Amino acid sequence: MTNWQNISSENSRTKAGFVALIGRPNAGKSTLLNWLLGEKIAMVSHKAQATRKRLYAIVMYGDAQIIFIDTPGLHEKERLLNKFMLEEALKAMGDCDLILFLAPVTDPTTHYERFLQLSQKPHILVLTKIDQVSNGELLQKIADYQKYQDRFLELVPVSVKKDIGKEELLKAIVKHLPEHPYYYDPELLTTENIRDIYKELIREALFESVSDEIPYESDVVIEKIEESPTMDRVYAMIIVEKPSQKGIIIGKGGETIKRIGRRARKLLEEFSGKKIYLELFVVVKKGWTKSKKELEQIGYIF
Repeated sequence: MTNWQNISSENSRTKAGFVALIGRPNAGKSTLLNWLLGEKIAMVSHKAQATRKRLYAIVMYGDAQIIFIDTPGLHEKERLLNKFMLEEALKAMGDCDLILFLAPVTDPTTHYERFLQLSQKPHILVLTKIDQVSNGELLQKIADYQKYQDRFLELVPVSVKKDIGKEELLKAIVKHLPEHPYYYDPELLTTENIRDIYKELIREALFESVSDEIPYESDVVIEKIEESPTMDRVYAMIIVEKPSQKGIIIGKGGETIKRIGRRARKLLEEFSGKKIYLELFVVVKKGWTKSKKELEQIGYIF
């Protein structure tokens, strides 16, 4: 055993568990994860269905180790990529010890009702984005959910923007975790490797720099990373489905791809604390979102 495993095993009060973040697309799961972690590792976009794969992040709170699982939003299956995304969320729900269901305060309760039909797992109902409504509206929404109070363990209102509810939420999570030795070294922030994190940050820059259609038919593959103590050289390929999309991403005189590169480089530098040299190029793979072979080559393993 490593030292951290010995420490964890000797402390019978140690808690550890896996907590899945579940909700509709664009419910704020990745934003909440970065907030609880205190670091930006999950891709954040105002566009729905930005998260495609499960991402594990580790938060230490007192004697507890919380392993959060960020998931794609619950949505209807369309193309094969969407099917993969839905299966990722369902797997996380099946494998975890506890679920956080994120319900934006302005949403109707119907999204939560659909979730209740999918899972019987213990869960905490997290009312998000409470800064967007008045106190009266918040109290009314809490009252709306009270008819389901025998289904959820606790209801916790939060606002990432106003930094409200973090301690209350972490305490509620720890209360419902099992006693268990730590699964991971407490110094770790995530089980993801640097290649996966860089990929997601470049995807975020892409999502924020082009029109609505293109991000859902595009992806990023990290071809190579050359690491040094002060600089990482990153070579990445942006994949699209149509030649016209390639033209849009490159832009007139290469202006759009330069803008994506500047935004991505800034995100990578903020995460790594290093200088980043980033080289992006665009390739067309027709029908990749509908091809199991193409999806698996990119890293979506069914």
